[in-house]
Amino acid sequence: MLLTSYLLAGLAILLAWPIPVVLSRAQWTARSPFAAMVMWQSIALAGGLSMIGAMLFWGLDSLGDTLLTALERGVKLILGDPSIASPGTIHIFALSTAALLGFHLVLTLIRAAWRISRQRSRHRHILSLLTQESTLNPGTLVLDHEIPIAYCLPSFSGSVTVLSRGLVQRLSEEELQAVLAHEKAHLEQRHDLLLLAFTSWHDALPWLPTSKLALTAVQDLVEMLADDAALREVSPAELLRALLTVATGALGEPDAKAPAAISNAGTGGAPTEELTSQRLRRLLTPKSPLTASVRDLILAAALLLLALPTTMLVAPGLFG
Repeated sequence: MLLTSYLLAGLAILLAWPIPVVLSRAQWTARSPFAAMVMWQSIALAGGLSMIGAMLFWGLDSLGDTLLTALERGVKLILGDPSIASPGTIHIFALSTAALLGFHLVLTLIRAAWRISRQRSRHRHILSLLTQESTLNPGTLVLDHEIPIAYCLPSFSGSVTVLSRGLVQRLSEEELQAVLAHEKAHLEQRHDLLLLAFTSWHDALPWLPTSKLALTAVQDLVEMLADDAALREVSPAELLRALLTVATGALGEPDAKAPAAISNAGTGGAPTEELTSQRLRRLLTPKSPLTASVRDLILAAALLLLALPTTMLVAPGLFG
């Protein structure tokens, strides 16, 4: 039990700093955003399991040599069995820390989901007052404003894409198709749920530098995934022109301001979506995707990374 606790603590340290830093600097992520996204999810889940598991096993060490034995003796202790010695202060502290950390992570996720749900509900109401449904593109709302705006608002009961009149007027038919395909990918692939998970992770552990690093990387990756979906329908040049129109359109109108009601809303392509240098490079100078064998190797590594702390928690006896 104690050895397993130390191993989990060591893994938690690796997943909290060096591994995320290395991944954030890797160049292959732009060639396979899907594999990179899976790796980031694996790091986050394995890191959380390792942190909680390390404290849990440390706290239970005084109650038994295996997890089942320790839990059984712990239940007997709670029920008042006088033959079970009470854990020491340090073990109680470790158990309390594990319980509080797990509760904190879950509570933060629930709070973030509730907050975003309420924001989207209010935003949908505002859109009903300020927009008209497109006659050419079902599920698309057109906002009567000159600034080029494109974003989507996900929902389990009717997601919508929002475009401004200024954007529709500036784009060619192919460029408009590129924008719609980009936003459609955000909705169909439920990128909002990925962002929710990493946003809540950052909210729960803001003192952990890599939580911000992971959130930034995932924000960029979901845009690359949506770009790739759009590229299956239009050329890179058409997509790039459309994205540049959205990203830089407001620069040509310094006196124009987006309606305050929609300035911060939207998911999976915000009204002021940032065209990062990495996204720009992969559209200007496309590189070949990773080979299937390399991609499979990365996915296997992500699975192994997640399986390691899970196995330690389920079968600690295998690790001493």
